[in-house]
Amino acid sequence: MIRPTPRAVLLFSLGIPVALLMVVWNPALWPFSFDLSLLALVVIAVDALLIPPRHSLVVDLTAPKRLPVGNEGTIEVTLSSTRSARPVRIEAVVDLDGPLETPPMVAGHFGGAPERLGIPFTALRRGVVTLEALWLRWRGPLGLVEWRLREGLDRRIEILPAARMSFGPAIQALSKSAIYGTKTQNQKGEGTEFDTLREHVPGLDSRMIDWKQSARHRKLLSKEFRIERNHQIVLAYDTGHLMLEPIDGLARLDHAIEAGLMLGWTGLRAGDLVGSFGFDATIRHYLEPGRGSTYYARLQRSAAQLAYHTEETNFTLGLAELNARLKRRALVVLFTEFVDSVMAELLIESLKRMANRHAVIFVTLQDPLTTRLVNAEPQDFTIVAEAVVAHDFARERAIVMERIARLGVHCVDVPVGGLSVALLNRYLQIKQEGLL
Repeated sequence: MIRPTPRAVLLFSLGIPVALLMVVWNPALWPFSFDLSLLALVVIAVDALLIPPRHSLVVDLTAPKRLPVGNEGTIEVTLSSTRSARPVRIEAVVDLDGPLETPPMVAGHFGGAPERLGIPFTALRRGVVTLEALWLRWRGPLGLVEWRLREGLDRRIEILPAARMSFGPAIQALSKSAIYGTKTQNQKGEGTEFDTLREHVPGLDSRMIDWKQSARHRKLLSKEFRIERNHQIVLAYDTGHLMLEPIDGLARLDHAIEAGLMLGWTGLRAGDLVGSFGFDATIRHYLEPGRGSTYYARLQRSAAQLAYHTEETNFTLGLAELNARLKRRALVVLFTEFVDSVMAELLIESLKRMANRHAVIFVTLQDPLTTRLVNAEPQDFTIVAEAVVAHDFARERAIVMERIARLGVHCVDVPVGGLSVALLNRYLQIKQEGLL
């Protein structure tokens, strides 16, 4: 769309007072007073003829399809002209919807050789960014008229969660033993899949002696076991309004996704099948469990699709649907949060049905505010009252966690800093004990 600039409007508007001054100064000049406004229109028309038209501009935009959160990227806009002309300054702005931080405007030139404009951006948080349109603006040589062009884009950039793959020495040692089987002779509870027989030597567990085979071969033989693989692991994320609460600058959901991705990476390395599931008032997402280290990229992309929702979570619907989709026993890792007894009752009832078929890890994050209020120094009555209320919340929460644990569900309720390590330890413990 071509339109006059504020400079053109000012030039045309100045013709009227100048004409009035001419008439006042010399009434005989009134026939020429109208020529000033006409002259302004002529100048504006000449500038409109000199401005490069829309059809002479060729626009090509490239943007990354995905980017880890916190990283910087560039949207590249290539401008070229179908006819040779002097370079014209052009301004570009990207109209987007999503967690990206971009500069208000970038400028370049077109009309000569093709020029590439780089629009830098920073991925602020996990999610999906939609590039809706590219706005371009350039003016004539006199700056009296300008072209404004809107190019529809309909491009998407996936902002992937960045899981910090940092394992402590204890986790590394435990994962090496449990996953890769450096200790072939597993002791009680360490391995459920029979591997082979070996001659019994002092130091091996006598409960692993196969008496029938020993009688047949006339020497003591012990069974060797190995950790089972090909188990299904489903990372179930509650995307309801309680998971939007920020802790240490990130929503509970983002902390859950980071820990879930680390567990998924470990499970894939262990030979298990890992998938994901998202729900709140309705089912938002489901990724079929898959295997192989390359499947981790799909887990990352699926986690980027988990949007923030303000609806209340329907545990009955979500867990029942997940239970119906899983055809064999699996490890279900549920990342969620609760605050009141009514929600806890519905949650416990749904977990009870889920735990009858599957191994379940119930994961929640401790609220640092509650801990701080409980441990605050009682300097005045207000602080004491807040500490009493916070203590009641903590006591009710502990009661709910105890009821859930009695169902056979593995509970992980830790501060945000210890979530990943605690979750990995519980997963490796379940594999060692053969609970899958």
